[in-house]
Amino acid sequence: QVHVVESGGGLVQAGGSLRLSCAASGDTICISSMGWYRQAQGQERELVAHITSDGSTDYQDSVKGRFTISRDHAKSTVYLQMNSLKPDDTAVYYCHAEPPNYTCAGFPPGMLQDAWGQGTLVTVRS
Repeated sequence: QVHVVESGGGLVQAGGSLRLSCAASGDTICISSMGWYRQAQGQERELVAHITSDGSTDYQDSVKGRFTISRDHAKSTVYLQMNSLKPDDTAVYYCHAEPPNYTCAGFPPGMLQDAWGQGTLVTVRS
C-alpha cells in the first residue's frame, strides 16, 4: 500500500507564496496520478490540481496561473507551488495518490486503495 504525508502549510499574507510537499512511501511504483485537494471550513473537499504519471496537469479554474503542481518520481514526491495567495485559498490541503488500473506489485486492479494524507493547513491573511 501507499502512504502520503503533506508538509509546508502555514500562515501567509495575501499575495504571498507557499510550497506544499507530499512525500509518498510504500509501494510507490503503484502510484498512477497524484493530486492536491483542499477543504475550507464548512465546504466540500475540492480538487485543486492533478498530475498524471506522464506529467500532464490539470487545475481548478480559480488557481490557474497561480498554482503549479509538479512531481519528482525519483523522490516519490509531489509539490504544489502556490503564488499570489488569496484569503479564499485558506483551507486544509490534502494530498491524494491514485493507484493504477492494472496489476501492480501483485495487487490486481481494485485491491490497492487510494492514499490520502492527513492534510496541512494553509491560512491566508488579508
